[in-house]
Amino acid sequence: MAHRHRDRSAPEPRVDPRGEPFLGTRFAAPARPPTFLRRTRLADRLDQGLGTPLTLVDGPAGAGKTLLVADWAARLDRPVAWLTADPADRAPGLFWAYLLQALRVAGLRPAPGIGSPAHPSSVDRALLARLAADLSGRPEPAIVVVDEFERVPTADIAGQLEFVLHHASAGLRLILVTRSEPLLPLHRHRAAGSITEIRGAELAFTPGEAADLLAAHGLRLSEDAVHTLVRRTRGWAAGLRLCALAARQSADPERCLKEFEAGHSVVADYLLAEVLRRQPAGTQDLLLRVSVVARFRPGLADALTGRSDAERILARLRRENAFVEPLGQTWYRLHPLFAEILRAHLRERHPGLETELHRRAARWLSRSGSLTETLAHGCAAGDWEFAARALVDDLAIGRLFTGQGPDDLGTPFAPMTAGTDSPAQQLVLAARELAGRDLGHGLARLRHAEELLADDTADHVPDRLGCALLEALAARLTGSPGRAERAAGRARDLSRSVPAERLDRHPELLALLLAHVGSARLWAGHVAEARAALAEAVTRPGGAATALPRQDALGHLALIDWLAGRTAGAERKARAALREA
Repeated sequence: MAHRHRDRSAPEPRVDPRGEPFLGTRFAAPARPPTFLRRTRLADRLDQGLGTPLTLVDGPAGAGKTLLVADWAARLDRPVAWLTADPADRAPGLFWAYLLQALRVAGLRPAPGIGSPAHPSSVDRALLARLAADLSGRPEPAIVVVDEFERVPTADIAGQLEFVLHHASAGLRLILVTRSEPLLPLHRHRAAGSITEIRGAELAFTPGEAADLLAAHGLRLSEDAVHTLVRRTRGWAAGLRLCALAARQSADPERCLKEFEAGHSVVADYLLAEVLRRQPAGTQDLLLRVSVVARFRPGLADALTGRSDAERILARLRRENAFVEPLGQTWYRLHPLFAEILRAHLRERHPGLETELHRRAARWLSRSGSLTETLAHGCAAGDWEFAARALVDDLAIGRLFTGQGPDDLGTPFAPMTAGTDSPAQQLVLAARELAGRDLGHGLARLRHAEELLADDTADHVPDRLGCALLEALAARLTGSPGRAERAAGRARDLSRSVPAERLDRHPELLALLLAHVGSARLWAGHVAEARAALAEAVTRPGGAATALPRQDALGHLALIDWLAGRTAGAERKARAALREA
């Protein structure tokens, strides 16, 4: 319906403020490919967004933002003004000239009296006021999509958009599609409930959606294969599409998707072009270097780069959705697929640097108190003495027996071989052999460590405590209760000179000692003394850290009850041992 104040016969401007023709491609939403998957849950969110003045679709490159909004806009039964932003739009006059032209192209022509910016670098505030007044008088709101809005991250344009959005009232529905958070006062919109936000986590494909997308590419994969792919890509739309296109060329698509080399693939080409190479040289270097760690803080990133500006760079990368994800408490991580690709690129660009980066990471993490990560990076660097010394000094040698899953400290040491006369390395090797019940090699390593300590005048309490623990285990395995008692006595004496905080951090140490002593006593026939040690092992606090020694002790206590004819007690303790397992 025409409005009296709008003259539809007025000629449209044909050129922008520079005198150049308007580029028609910037007013056209992109076509959807034949394999495009319409995701109803996200389209419904955009429908809901028509109830708020501002909708923000904010996610990383290749998250499927543009195609999502383009498909939704094409299905509306009303006109949508579309503008794809351009770096030249940083000039306010150009931006507003193109936005006004987008309204005209969509059939939402502003009243002729509004005018158009005369200069590329500026826009008259009165023009913006006339535009807002014109929009506010419409019978239904004008829907305006600005795609790639991250290309115009200027405070001036953000302030002008906010002015028009506020004064247009219910006459404007603005949808910003962007890789980075705009400079609008989003906190005020959130407080007022006047914004709809679709972020990266919502844009990620679910396993069900991924299966449908793969099917659209002619691929029928097992549920396990789909879940593996979604986990690796974290539901990233472009990654899934590119993987699907590559798999279609393979004789075994499922195997191709499970085993593809991230660093040498179409996915790598996309991420290197769209994310890494768009960054300044210093930022590229930072991203390559932090790819060797699972998570990082600005301080760790500075240690890896040898610079001091990581905090500012990481904050910017987070705002730009450049595959840098916040974990809270100033920790970050890279998207796993991006990290894989960056590591491959690092090896090609800087051969040999990865080892040095692992070494730097290990030393920084050791100062921050993260033992598991310290050991992982120390071992990855092949710095066995540093890693073994960190383990022993922390009193964590018992974790080689009790660690499970991500807490397993033994796995990083698997490639280590005896190469130096180091007490710490010999203790780790001895623990590894004894854990595998290899008494011959384990005892030889343990004796070597003891000899090295005997020749050293320094008071290596952590090393001697480690020796006592391993001696108690060896005594148990060889049926020598006297040796187990002596080892436990030495451990008790040594523990008095260890800070209580460090002992509290490793409750498994004393729990293991008690379980070993109790077992040795039992097999020697000292049942009452065995029960006392085993009962103490069961009641020691420590949660998951002491689960295995508690299970061990409960099993032996169940045996004691059974041998004494207390079958009910034996059953209770056996079931309790199973629960610990």
